[in-house]
Amino acid sequence: MLGWLRVCAAWGAGGLCCRSSRTMKETLFKGNFWSTDLTSTAGYDSIIQHLNDGRKNCKEFEDFLKERATIEEKYGKELINLTKKKPCGQTELNTLKRALEVFKQQVDGVGQSHIQLAQTLREEARKMEDFREKQKLHRKKMELIMDAIHKNRNLQYKKTVEAKRLYEQRCRDKDEAEQAVHRNANLVTQKQQEKLFVKLAQSKTALEDSDRLYQLNVGALEKIREEWQNEHTKACEFLETQESERINYFRNALWLHLNQLSQECVRSDERYEETRRSLEMCSIEKDIEFFVNFRKTGSVPPAPVVYENYYNTQRNATSARNQAPAPGKGRRGPLPIPASGPGDPDYATIDGYSLIHH
Repeated sequence: MLGWLRVCAAWGAGGLCCRSSRTMKETLFKGNFWSTDLTSTAGYDSIIQHLNDGRKNCKEFEDFLKERATIEEKYGKELINLTKKKPCGQTELNTLKRALEVFKQQVDGVGQSHIQLAQTLREEARKMEDFREKQKLHRKKMELIMDAIHKNRNLQYKKTVEAKRLYEQRCRDKDEAEQAVHRNANLVTQKQQEKLFVKLAQSKTALEDSDRLYQLNVGALEKIREEWQNEHTKACEFLETQESERINYFRNALWLHLNQLSQECVRSDERYEETRRSLEMCSIEKDIEFFVNFRKTGSVPPAPVVYENYYNTQRNATSARNQAPAPGKGRRGPLPIPASGPGDPDYATIDGYSLIHH
């Protein structure tokens, strides 16, 4: 139980530890994911890829919980079916019978507990899914802003580069026009010289226009660059916060999962302890006494079987036949002694008839 309390205490301290370290350290993303190339998104892409990997890892853990829940549920149902279908000492009597009944009840309880654990794991998986979807939804808004500003920045950069190219070309055109005027000042006719001056004037006008357009594009690009830089900084801070929350949530979810498994072991051990206590109440003497009283068949053993010599048995049987039958031992009893003597008249009289002739 003390170990269980330490686990709970450590889990609670873990969350505090993460929050305290978060306040001690400033964000690191915004200072380490830049590029000297204005149009590069390498830093931003690297962060996004890392967070996508993190979301994938959360999904894998979520799937792991679901699969573990399926296993726990199957195991729980198998335990329950085992207690219902498989006999286990069904002919035992008295205290041991009660202990076995407790044992099967507790095994059934363990099965029910594993089914409950499966439901808990599915709930935790659902929470992880909700967390992932919530982060994804919040990130989507930020990503839309960043995608739009990246597109606008790159478009303006291309326009600025094109404006610069045109400006530089106009500069070269103006320089060539000036050189042509100076080079041909005394070699051409007045009419040709006027053409050179017109061309020079046109090149100067074109240069001024391209210079003005180039400066406008540079100014616009700078505004967009500043806006992008601010948004990139905000995105880095937002994404770092999301990553910190994800790591903290993932860590705590895994810690909670381990606590749930430990708690399941504790519950199972408590159920097995209930069976052990029931076994402690099992009395060998009482069970034997109960069986004797319940199933006894008699207390008098059979008489010994003695040796009988065949010839002695035959002689004894012959002697018994030659001897007068003992009183009460024959097939019929002895004749009754007449009440009168042979000489008496009643002696020979039967139903009024006399056998003695007078």
